[in-house]
Amino acid sequence: MHRPTATDPSFAPPGCDSWYVLAPVPNLQSGTDWNQVAERYGDSILKALGETMMPGLERHVTERFHMTPLDFQDRYLSVHGAGFSIAPILRQSAWFRFHNRAEGVDNLYLVGAGTHPGAGLPGVLSSAKVLDHLVPQIAGT
Repeated sequence: MHRPTATDPSFAPPGCDSWYVLAPVPNLQSGTDWNQVAERYGDSILKALGETMMPGLERHVTERFHMTPLDFQDRYLSVHGAGFSIAPILRQSAWFRFHNRAEGVDNLYLVGAGTHPGAGLPGVLSSAKVLDHLVPQIAGT
């Protein structure tokens, strides 16, 4: 969860708040019909948050939207609508992601959302910084 209004009040009308919930889901290879499932999935997320971390949340929501793997495929040209590289599972998270120095192939280095440290702009930029330090070290510069 992220609350952009904590640092930038312009993300919501005066007196309101804005929250972003990132809920990893399977890509389009799962066969999920996001046109049928998306709204219901959003409802279940609101319900779970309202019953745990944010009591009464549902009655305070005035507007909401969602993005699905269909959006990632259509808007961002992401293969199979994947927003988290190969799969949003523990074995593809943080340290378990592909490392920046490829295994089994000499002098092959990886960078991007599917590599350590992770997806999203901060993760991809961090991945590039790791590579920036790793490659000159190997090349002897």
